[in-house]
Formats: sequence, C-alpha cells, structure tokens
Amino acid sequence: MVCIMGFFDKLFGGKAASETKFSGQKMTVMLPIDGKVIPLEQLPDETFASAILGPGCGVEPTGDTVYAPFDGTVTQVPESLHAVGMMSDDGIELLIHVGMDTVEMKGQGFTSLTKEGAKVKAGTPLLKVDLEAIRAAGHPTATALIVTNSDDLPEISVVANGDAAAGTPVFKFKK
Repeated sequence: MVCIMGFFDKLFGGKAASETKFSGQKMTVMLPIDGKVIPLEQLPDETFASAILGPGCGVEPTGDTVYAPFDGTVTQVPESLHAVGMMSDDGIELLIHVGMDTVEMKGQGFTSLTKEGAKVKAGTPLLKVDLEAIRAAGHPTATALIVTNSDDLPEISVVANGDAAAGTPVFKFKK
C-alpha cells in the first residue's frame, strides 16, 4: 500500500483534454471501466475492503480502458501505471487502483494515456490495461474506486451494481 502514500498530496495545473466519451454530472462519479460493480468489502485487499482509505466500491473489469469518471484534473499517475488519482472540478478526490498488488508489475500490462496535471473531461481515456497480463502475473484484476476525501463531502451513495458500462453513474453525493 506504499504506492498510495502521498497519492493526493498536490494538485497540478495542465492542458485541457479534447474529445470525451460521455458527459459528467455535478457531484456524480461515473464508472471508469466496463465491468461488474462489487461492494468494497468484496475486494481481495484488506486496506481497500475495510475502507481505511475511504468509501467506494470495486469493479471486476471486462474492458481494457480506464476513462475519466468526471471532469477534473489528473493528480497522480505512479511510475508503475497501475493507478490514477483524480480531483473533480467540484472537489471529489478519487483513486482508481487497477488490480490488487499490481504495483509489483512495475508498469508491465499498463499504458498511460494521460499525465499528472492533465485537465480532462468525463470519458477521456486515461489508461489501457492488459487484464490477461495482470492474471498471468498472479494478481486479481479487481479494481478499487475510492473516494479519499469523503470527510469533506456530502454523504456518498453507491448507485450502480452488477454489470455496467463505463460512463454509468456509480457514486452520487447528497447536495
């Protein structure tokens, strides 16, 4: 879990993204990858499953592209490319952590399509993922979606479950 330390320490400015796949909604987080939405506690990693880092959910991905879940800024892309940190334009900090223990893959099976500081619109491709490479390395492909600043936000609710496409609302916040 060392890969997450300092994940949201700073917010960078950057270039605006061009074309997007789907449009964002205020105080809503869209599903960033095609897959089956699962409860947080079913993630095969105790740190994520116990919500130590914050509330959220898991996704068992079926797609190979991670998209921006809202309009905002990419705050972190670790060297290992297995995760993306984001800040929405309305203040939601989100960690998208693809697979469990995938930091050990040192970038193999991942292709970054963005960089720290990039301003993106909902639906902008962020990361290409080789799910077979993750499985071949002996890691679960389950992906964590974690709201890391939930104490600063209205109450969160998970509004998606089961099979869902990228762009489906997954979290909403009471206003």
